[in-house]
Amino acid sequence: MRLTRQTNYAMRILMYCAANNDRLSRIPEIAAAYSVSELFLFKILQPLVEHGLVETVRGRNGGVRLGRAAESISLFDVVRVTEESFAMAECFENDAAECPLVDSCALNSALREALNAFFAVLERYTIADLVAARPNVRSLLGIDMLAERRAPAA
Repeated sequence: MRLTRQTNYAMRILMYCAANNDRLSRIPEIAAAYSVSELFLFKILQPLVEHGLVETVRGRNGGVRLGRAAESISLFDVVRVTEESFAMAECFENDAAECPLVDSCALNSALREALNAFFAVLERYTIADLVAARPNVRSLLGIDMLAERRAPAA
């Protein structure tokens, strides 16, 4: 099983927002932190917003933030909205080629079991877990540096 680049960066967007939970995150900042294009991240945002994982705030001081608590967003939630197909073999697909074993195939059964195990592990981990695993995530993403620049001089 290989996750798409879209899923990878969807999780990274959510991690950035979770690490930056005290203010709105801006797409240019997230893009710079991960060295990807803003356009690419805007495309990824759409399904995240549609499924309530991210909220957008429009306007001059707008940005994005988590749609719900990081503790309540599992990795499976993200994979479910960003991946198009979980077909591990041709026989998982509706328009699969005819196979005489399709109704009693041990391979199909084993692959389905493996996929369910994969989903179960993703369900156990949250965005909050990923951020908590790296106590210096704010510094690694450049969030602390941005916050220092924005702080009013005393």
